[in-house]
Amino acid sequence: MTEDVRADGSSPVADAVLPLPLEFEAHYVTHQDAYHQYALFYLGSNDAAEEAVHRAFYEILRHWDALLAESNLQQQAWSIMRRVVISQSLMSFRKKIILMHSGRGLFAALSKLPARQFDVVVLRYVAQYDTKRIGWYLGITDSTVDYHCRKAKERLGDLLNLTTEPEKTKGKAT
Repeated sequence: MTEDVRADGSSPVADAVLPLPLEFEAHYVTHQDAYHQYALFYLGSNDAAEEAVHRAFYEILRHWDALLAESNLQQQAWSIMRRVVISQSLMSFRKKIILMHSGRGLFAALSKLPARQFDVVVLRYVAQYDTKRIGWYLGITDSTVDYHCRKAKERLGDLLNLTTEPEKTKGKAT
């Protein structure tokens, strides 16, 4: 990509100032270090932490007007930050899981799940989070968490060629 450079050596791209709301800039300056430390602890590398913080602040900026209307802007912004970090961690885990091997092909099957189903399965069975916590992290209802988990189990059963017997109806003789 070429950049337009003026005769004085300056660049119109570098000189362009993004029209960021002043309150957003103040929020960034105030919270950037804490967000970075959290992401660094959770993700384990400076590059991953910087990427997560950048994504989080971009997401916060996209929803800035709505966040200003919230009763607790800091809590809502922190919620976005946590979700971005967890999402990035899950994406990283998904990439690693492809390289893992199991006798039945479980890891390969897990990597073929749609993103939401994969996230629910990992958070429920690997991280051992309850439905309410998973729903909070992913921003979905408890019933939606259960739905994605149920669909993931069905898909994993199909991918792994597992047959399950239908549940027997209680109290009925066959």
